[in-house]
Amino acid sequence: MKSRSAFTLLEILVTLAIIGLLAGLAISNSDKIFGQSQEAVARIFVRDSLKTSLTRYRIDLGDYPTTAEGLNALLVAPANKADRWRGPYADVTGGKLPADPWGEAYRFRYPGTKNKGGYDLYSVGPDKTDGTEDDIGNW
Repeated sequence: MKSRSAFTLLEILVTLAIIGLLAGLAISNSDKIFGQSQEAVARIFVRDSLKTSLTRYRIDLGDYPTTAEGLNALLVAPANKADRWRGPYADVTGGKLPADPWGEAYRFRYPGTKNKGGYDLYSVGPDKTDGTEDDIGNW
């Protein structure tokens, strides 16, 4: 008799069970993986992306925008500073700054409360509440 080599039913079931466990682990941990990347995006934006724009604004106008002027001063000249304004200082699509990964506007405060003598630029984080531990800022 010829002997045939093939997988047994038991071997196939064990392989399928292992694949099922791996798929279950990947699916259950995907929210953690994507959540960490959203925080990284917000952290890069507040610590690096707008830093150059705000520095250029400060060089041209002598100081950072006020809290009332906000980040919009990087895109449109404030009424009382139009003669010195050389903007727009931020390269944006659609004429407005992007929202944070959770759909909220980035917050700007000058003078800063966390950065004395500087500015506070931050996202309110995943809970969308200002002043909580998950806020992501340049401090």
